[in-house]
Amino acid sequence: MFKPGDKISYPMHGAGFIDAVEERLFLDIKRRYYVLRFSDGDIKVHVPVESAEKAGLRCVISPDECSRVLASFKKIDDIEESSNWNRRNRENLEKMKSGDVFEIAAVIKSLLKREMQKSLSSSEKKMLGTSLQILVSEIALASNKDDEEIKKLIIQTP
Repeated sequence: MFKPGDKISYPMHGAGFIDAVEERLFLDIKRRYYVLRFSDGDIKVHVPVESAEKAGLRCVISPDECSRVLASFKKIDDIEESSNWNRRNRENLEKMKSGDVFEIAAVIKSLLKREMQKSLSSSEKKMLGTSLQILVSEIALASNKDDEEIKKLIIQTP
């Protein structure tokens, strides 16, 4: 169980903190909720405590995992992707929804590789921005570094 102040990651939102644990009445049922506050804004999300794990709520990665994720960007040619835009987009979205930092890194690497070859579609640009925000927020929070510093480390391609 999380407690207020814990550093967390939540799929499709990124990293943040447990702001509080509250009891709320919803449809005449009293439930406990984690109140999540994210690093990049005033967004707050309420996640039922009993379904938090299933929803993908987890602790931020360790400093060792931060190093491994950042090291994975030194080589972006190792990414295999579908040539079919629709399939590739669906696969990337599933990877992002997983909340796994290595899967999110794979999405970013795929899109950066594609961007070097030709320009991205507007939806791919949006996905790149979203996936970068999610990954940068977690690595920055986990490593106590600035978002911009982390973003520069990720975008630097070999």
